[in-house]
Amino acid sequence: MKFTQYFLYIIQRPDRAKINMEWIEKTIKNPDYTEVQSDKRIRKWKKIKEEGKFLRVILLPDGETVHNAFFDRSFKGEEK
Repeated sequence: MKFTQYFLYIIQRPDRAKINMEWIEKTIKNPDYTEVQSDKRIRKWKKIKEEGKFLRVILLPDGETVHNAFFDRSFKGEEK
């Protein structure tokens, strides 16, 4: 996986520190939902059973560089 400088900074926040890199990799490789934003960035969601929440991973348009990752409190699994 590749990461933006923004991601490397933001993942250090206390609310993001518990996000496991393995979960990010699983979300990228086998998402439950995928959406392409108007700026061509790619959103991927996967339910993380250990947390009972959906993890959202934002990739750059290259499809491999992680820009952001967080537990999406508003996403409940419905199609967006």
